[in-house]
Amino acid sequence: MADTSERKVLRITLKRSGIGCPRRQRETLSGLGLTRVGKTVLRHDSPSMQGMIRKVLHLVEVRENGS
Repeated sequence: MADTSERKVLRITLKRSGIGCPRRQRETLSGLGLTRVGKTVLRHDSPSMQGMIRKVLHLVEVRENGS
C-alpha cells in the first residue's frame, strides 16, 4: 500500500441535493461526509472511495486537490 503522503487527495463538492434520490444514494452522500449543497470534503483516493463517488457522480463534482 502506498504511503499516505503519496496518495492522491480528492476534493469532492456536493452540487445537487440528495432529496428525491434513492435512500442508498443519500446514505452514500452521508458516508462521504456531504451533508448540504456546496459543502466540500477532502478524501484520499482509494478503490472504495471511487466506488462511492461513482454511485453519486450525478450529484457531486470531483477534482484532485490542488487543481
